[in-house]
Amino acid sequence: MQGTQAVEYALTDNTGNSGGGDRFRNDIGVDYSLQTMSAATEFIWRIFQQDNAADRKDVPRVTLIIENGDGVAFAINNEIHVNANYLGNYTGDLTAEFTGVLYHEMTHIWQWNGNGQTPGGLIEGIADFVRLRANYIPSHWVQPGQGNRWDQGYDVTARFLDYCNGLRNGFVAELNKKMRTGYSADYFVDLLGKTVDQLWSDYKAQYGN
Repeated sequence: MQGTQAVEYALTDNTGNSGGGDRFRNDIGVDYSLQTMSAATEFIWRIFQQDNAADRKDVPRVTLIIENGDGVAFAINNEIHVNANYLGNYTGDLTAEFTGVLYHEMTHIWQWNGNGQTPGGLIEGIADFVRLRANYIPSHWVQPGQGNRWDQGYDVTARFLDYCNGLRNGFVAELNKKMRTGYSADYFVDLLGKTVDQLWSDYKAQYGN
């Protein structure tokens, strides 16, 4: 367990003697995991411009659970569940990938979701925007300008949000702040003076798509 500014971080290893569990313990380990959770929280607070506790979600404790499951990872009820089978089968730089996954999932712990009204694609896009800004993106991500819809989610939406943030520094922080109480597509108009569809068209045009 480790603490940062009144937030506690804990880790539970439920992998038994699975191959993925062994690889987690050998190549990543508990100490690195807890340090990364703490570092990710500090980074996310900076990205979201949440300098005061009153600006942030009240999360006293975050628990990382390493388990033998499906998929990559998910966050729920201030817990992050990471699939050890994914770690065991990963062929690239495991530490960088694990770190990027934690930055993404820690964003879900801290971001506002418009009281459940925010589109899922935007939620995932903001989490990947943080991962992008932390410089832990994998090689298979789309390039800037690629994708079919602004709210496609993940890397597609992250690249679009990065473009929007370039138009107004701190845009993602301000958007997240607005989503504390609800969600409206008008937030894009409020902050950038254009509809999100117009911004997406501009974004695509800039990259020749």
